[in-house]
Amino acid sequence: MARRSLIATGLATALLASVAFAAIESQFSPFALFGGGNRNTTVLVSGNIEAHESVLSFKSVQSRIVELPFDEGQWVRKGDLIARLDDSDYRQNVAMARAALDQSEQQVPVAQANVEADRKGVLNDEADLQEKSIDFRRYQDMWQKAAASTQTRDLAETAFKQSAAVTLRDKALVTAAEKTVGASVAAVRNARETLKLNEIILGYTVLRAPFDGVMLTRQAEIGEVMLPGAPVATIADLDHVWVRAYINETDIGKVRFGQAAIITTDSYPGKSYAGRISAIASQAEFTPKSVETHTERVTLVYRIKIDVFNPTHELVPGMPADATIDLTVAANGNR
Repeated sequence: MARRSLIATGLATALLASVAFAAIESQFSPFALFGGGNRNTTVLVSGNIEAHESVLSFKSVQSRIVELPFDEGQWVRKGDLIARLDDSDYRQNVAMARAALDQSEQQVPVAQANVEADRKGVLNDEADLQEKSIDFRRYQDMWQKAAASTQTRDLAETAFKQSAAVTLRDKALVTAAEKTVGASVAAVRNARETLKLNEIILGYTVLRAPFDGVMLTRQAEIGEVMLPGAPVATIADLDHVWVRAYINETDIGKVRFGQAAIITTDSYPGKSYAGRISAIASQAEFTPKSVETHTERVTLVYRIKIDVFNPTHELVPGMPADATIDLTVAANGNR
C-alpha cells in the first residue's frame, strides 16, 4: 500500500509539474504576446530592418570638395551642411551676371530719353510741315493769279515735300526708338533671369541634409573632385523604418493590410516595437537567399513590408528582426 501511495503521489507531482510548465510556456511563448496562446492565431516572420535612404550628390556642378563636416554614423538634422565645393568659379559667374544686369538696367533710361528726343523732333517737324503747307498753298494761289513766278511756286512745293519727308522719317525714328526701349527692357529681364540661374547654380555647390537621419556611408573625401551626380553621402531616415520580411505561400491568405505586428530583435532582448503591415507583394518569388538544398531553393514566398514605430532610433538598417503578426486582429482593429 505504501508503495502504491508513493507511486500515486509521484504521478500527481509529475502531472502538476507538466501543467505548470505548460502554463509557463504558454505565458512566455512569443505566440501569446497578443493574448491568444494559439499558434494558429499568429504568424512569425523574420527579416531585416530597412529605412528610407537618400544618396546625396551635387547637381550640374563640378569642383573640388573643401568641406565635409560629418562622418559615418553621425546624426544629422534637416538642413545641415553635408558637403561644400570650391565655388570661386561660380561666384565669379554670379558677379559677371550681376554686372551685366546693371549695364542692361542703365540702357533703359537712355533708350527712353532717345524716344522723348525723337518725339520732340517730330513735333518740330509737324510745325515746320504745317508752315511749309501754308506757304505752298499761298504761292500756289498767287501763281494761279499770275502774282508769283513759277520758280517761287516750285520752291514752295519742294520745301513742303521735303518737310513732309522729314516728318515721316522722324516718326519712323520714334517707332524704332520705342522698340529699342522694349528691347532694353527685355534685356534687363534676360539679365535678371541669368543672374538668378547663376545664383541657383552657385547654390548647387552646397549639399544639405534633406531630412533628419543618420549618415550611413560617406563616399567622398575632402579634396576630391566631384562630378555631377556622383554619390557623396547616403543618409537614412530612422523615423520611418520597416521590416522587409517574407511569408510562406500557405500563410499569405492570412495576412491583411493594416494588421498589427510585434517586432523583436536580438540586439535589444526583452524589448518589442509596434508595427503594422503596409505592403504585401502581389506576386510570389523564390526564397531570396543562398541555400544548399533544392527544397528550400524552390520555396515560393511573398514579400511583405511592416512599418515600425521607432521613436528612439534604436532600430537601424540591416538589423535582423522578427515580427509576430496577430491574425485575430483585422486591419480595422476588430477581432
